[in-house]
Amino acid sequence: MKIQVFVTGGTFDKEYDEICGKLYFKDTHLREMLELGRNKVDVNVRTLMMEDSLQMTDEDRYIIVANCRKAKYDRIVITHGTDTMVVTAKIIADAGLDKTIILTGAMIPYKFGSSDGLFNLGSALAFAQTLPSGVYIVMNGRYFHHDEVVKNKKTGVFEERE
Repeated sequence: MKIQVFVTGGTFDKEYDEICGKLYFKDTHLREMLELGRNKVDVNVRTLMMEDSLQMTDEDRYIIVANCRKAKYDRIVITHGTDTMVVTAKIIADAGLDKTIILTGAMIPYKFGSSDGLFNLGSALAFAQTLPSGVYIVMNGRYFHHDEVVKNKKTGVFEERE
């Protein structure tokens, strides 16, 4: 089973400029993370964009949908910023693709060393292999149906919608 991984940016891939005191994007850390996690899942990694999800436009989201639609594999993991992950998931779900699509991200950049990104990536790859067709959010070892989840901005945790 091969999994398509699409990189879109988000906290997952941010770097910190110590001089300016700002977060920025340089390149994805995904391959390094897969190596560090000793990944044995057959993945095809493609960077679609490097965007903070708060800056992501509907046009960006339609690029993600188009790439999911034309992907050769029916199991897809998308790294995405957490702030608008649910918005993107809904747009993907509305496309009605018969694929298992997982969106995941991180609350802390991977390069900070204490990131949840590595764990979330591993969880996303595992859930991509086991869940039926649909669009899901995977964070902190849990999966949620795209339309049954919210990000609790006070705790920084994804939860089931009440």
